[in-house]
Amino acid sequence: MAQDEQQNDAAIKQKEIEDWLPITSSRNAKWWYSAFHNVTAMVGAGVLSLPYAMSHLGWGPGVTVLILSWIITLYTLWQMVEMHEMVPGRRFDRYHELGQYAFGEKLGLWIVVPQQLVVEVAVDIVYMVTGGTSLKKFHDTVCPSCKDIKTSYFIMIFASAHFVLSHLPNFNSTSGVSLAAAVMSLSYSTIAWAASAAKGVQQDVDYSYTAKTASGVAFNFFSALGDVAFAYAGHNVVLEIQATIPSTPEKPSKGPMWRGVVIAYIVVALCYFPVALVGYRMFGTSVDDNILITLEKPAWLIAMANMFVVVHVIGSYQIYAMPVFDMMESWLVLKLNFKPSFILRFVTRTSYVAFTMIVALAVPFFGGLLGFFGGFVFAPTTYFLPCIMWLAIKKPKRFSLSWITNWVTLRSLHEKQHMHCAGCSVDDPRAYWWAKVDHPFSQELQVLLMNYFNRR
Repeated sequence: MAQDEQQNDAAIKQKEIEDWLPITSSRNAKWWYSAFHNVTAMVGAGVLSLPYAMSHLGWGPGVTVLILSWIITLYTLWQMVEMHEMVPGRRFDRYHELGQYAFGEKLGLWIVVPQQLVVEVAVDIVYMVTGGTSLKKFHDTVCPSCKDIKTSYFIMIFASAHFVLSHLPNFNSTSGVSLAAAVMSLSYSTIAWAASAAKGVQQDVDYSYTAKTASGVAFNFFSALGDVAFAYAGHNVVLEIQATIPSTPEKPSKGPMWRGVVIAYIVVALCYFPVALVGYRMFGTSVDDNILITLEKPAWLIAMANMFVVVHVIGSYQIYAMPVFDMMESWLVLKLNFKPSFILRFVTRTSYVAFTMIVALAVPFFGGLLGFFGGFVFAPTTYFLPCIMWLAIKKPKRFSLSWITNWVTLRSLHEKQHMHCAGCSVDDPRAYWWAKVDHPFSQELQVLLMNYFNRR
C-alpha cells in the first residue's frame, strides 16, 4: 500500500515537472505551427551562402548535392515524425529519448546529447554573429556617412532582444516570433535571387574551381558540403516541435506534423534552389560567402533584406535555444533537485544567452566554422542517426525497400567520408588536418553502432 502511494506521488511529481518544462508544458499546437517552426529552423541565414557553396562544388556536383540533400533530409525527417509515436502509448518528445530507446539508456544519451547540444549551441552562436553583422550592414547601408560602429556593439544589441524573448515559457509561446521569422526567410531569399537575376550574368563570369591544387579543391568541396549540411539542421528540433501537437490514438500527432513538414519543405525548396542556382549563374566564383554582399545595390533593397535576416535569426535563435533550455532545466530539477521556479528559469536562460553572446563577441568569425560543424555533427544528426534509429526500432525485413533505403543512405555517407580523406594530400597541411578532423566523431560513432547491430 505504502509502495503504491510512493509510486503515485512520484508519478504526480513527474507530471508536474513535465507540465513545467518548455517542451512538454503545452500540447495544443496546430499543424501550421509545425510548418512555420520547421521553416524557421531549416531556412537559416545559411541560405545566403549557398551560391558560394555552389562555387566550390561546381554545376554538376552542386545541383546533385542540393537535390539529394533535399530528398534525403525529407525522408529522414519523415522517419523522425513516424518514430515520435512508434511505440504504442508513448511519445518520444526529445531527440535523446528516441536515442535512448533505440540504443539503451546510457549509450543513447551519450550518442545523441553531445551532438544535439553542439548543433543547437553552435547554431545560436552563429545566429548571434549573423544578427549583429546584419544589423551593422543595415546601419552602414542606410547611413553610409555615419560614424563607424564596431560589430561587437551590434551583437550586443541583437543579444538584448534574446534576454527578453528567452523567457517565453515554451514553443507555443514563440509561435508569433516564429511565424514572423518564417515570412522573413522567404522574403530575403526572394530578394537575394530576384536581385541577382535583375543584375544579369556578369561579364567574364567564371565557373571553374578557384583552388589550383587537388587538395585545395577537396578542402573547398567538402567545406561546401558542410555548408549544405548546416542548411538542413532542422532535424535536431523536429521531435521537440512535434511534442507540442496534441495526440490521441484516433488522431496521432504525426498527421498534422507531417502536413506542416511538407509545407515547410516546399518553402525550403522555394528558398534554397533559386538562391543557390540563380546566384551562382549570375556571379560564378566571384560570389561572396553572403550573396547580399555581392549585390550591394540597390541600397534600399539590400538594407531591407538585411533587416529581414535580423528578424529571421531572432526567431531561429529561439527555436534552437528552446531544447537547450529544456535540457538545462530538466537537469537542474531532476538531477540536482532544484525546485521549478521563475527564478531558476530566469537565471538559467539569461546565463545561456549571455554565454552565446560572449562567444560571439570573442569569436566573430564563428560562422566560418560552419563547414567544420556541418561535417562534424550537423550531417550525422540529420542524415545518419535517423536511419540508424529506424533500423534499430522498426527492424525492417532484410532486403525490403525500407532496409535497402536506409543502408544505402548510411553507406553513401560512409563512402563520402572516405572520399573526403582520400581527396587531401599532405602537401596542403590545412586540408590534410581538415580531412582528419572533419568527421572523426561520426566515423567512430558509425563503427560503434555497426558493432552494436552486429551484436543484436
